[in-house]
Amino acid sequence: MRVYIPATIALLRQLVDEQQLLPLGATAFAVTPALREAYAAGDDEELAEVAMQEAARASMRLIAAERDEPDDLDDDAAGATAPGGPVYRRAVIAADVPGAKLRPDLDDAVVKLAGAVTFKQVAAVHVDLAEAEPQVAKAVDVIDAADLGDTDAEFVLGDAEDHQLAWYAPQELPFLLELL
Repeated sequence: MRVYIPATIALLRQLVDEQQLLPLGATAFAVTPALREAYAAGDDEELAEVAMQEAARASMRLIAAERDEPDDLDDDAAGATAPGGPVYRRAVIAADVPGAKLRPDLDDAVVKLAGAVTFKQVAAVHVDLAEAEPQVAKAVDVIDAADLGDTDAEFVLGDAEDHQLAWYAPQELPFLLELL
């Protein structure tokens, strides 16, 4: 099953260094039967984009956690963030994994992974470009308010989500991280 795993730049560094990553709560997003049912129209590619967008939104929550609790990161990951806080770029890992379990109790696209994702299972990595950083930083501050229906916060979140994530092949990831 192709899954979309929310990540941060620090987590991408961990994936490269350790050649595997266990996502927080083993949570990922995918094109599930519940997601197909929720959309009256849309092919697999369009539904995959929906699942990836959900993972990108979850990435902002991970960025917020890095910002708010930098002491919880291990020494290697803490060194991966910019001084004074995280890198404000959403990141999503697309991987092909067996054994993902559906979690419709959480949301239509949520799945729980059976274990760590290895670097060999990674099909692609999607990361914001530099110009998205100001909007992502603002969205990280208001994502909870947006989820609770605050229209101003939804507008700020929409500005961040208007940025398309850039696609990188797995073998390009170490070079991308070197440039950040």
